[in-house]
Amino acid sequence: MLLQNKTAVVTGCNRGIGKKILEVFSANGATVFACVRNINEEFKSNIDEIEKNTKNKIIPIQFDLSNESQIKEAANSILSSNKSIDILVNNAAMIHTAIFQMTSIKRLKEVFEIDFFSQTNFTQYILKSMVKNKKGSILYISSSSALDGNEGRSAYSSAKSALITQSKVLSRELGVHNIRVNTIAPGLTDTDMMKENTTQETIKDVLSRVSLRRIASTGEIANTALFLSSDLSSYITGQVIRVDGGMWWTQTHLIT
Repeated sequence: MLLQNKTAVVTGCNRGIGKKILEVFSANGATVFACVRNINEEFKSNIDEIEKNTKNKIIPIQFDLSNESQIKEAANSILSSNKSIDILVNNAAMIHTAIFQMTSIKRLKEVFEIDFFSQTNFTQYILKSMVKNKKGSILYISSSSALDGNEGRSAYSSAKSALITQSKVLSRELGVHNIRVNTIAPGLTDTDMMKENTTQETIKDVLSRVSLRRIASTGEIANTALFLSSDLSSYITGQVIRVDGGMWWTQTHLIT
């Protein structure tokens, strides 16, 4: 198993890509701190089933990424466990769809708070364990929209682009501590967030410009996260890995 005896922290584990990363990491031997905004019965049932199938420990951590005191409390709870944190996956996100002229500064700040600032804050706390132990892998889940710029997604694309820049800077600063930092930029992926924020017309149009002519599964993104978090990628850092089925652009369109 690729993550045997490793401890991972994953945010946004209640659905979509984060939920699948939790499952894949546990199946590959990791102990996982599963971070969510709300610990409901569905989430409890999901982690119980994963633990039963994998025999690996999942520790639920509840906090709101828009609340600085909760971020600090959650991070301290993780660090006080005395477990060496080997992997951090910053996956949690929110999305906002509106053309630039209709995107208020208030909403822009809200998106950046969740998609960038809160993750920066959380990473600074968790990083303490990695620096202390001189090892670690930090992974950001960004988006192809951060690279291509999608119509109607100025807030989301900008915040996700900021994550990419931060990951490149951190890869340079943290290499001396044997800490790797990489980013995944998924294309159209089969998640609830994509379905809630993307029209069927847009999906059809995007797929016409995807070489593989299909939407990514969450498992395909999670398996990329597994590779980048494992020792198989021990000499890879500062990279942005597109997982988009070979997407090309001929004109600007809205995608997740």
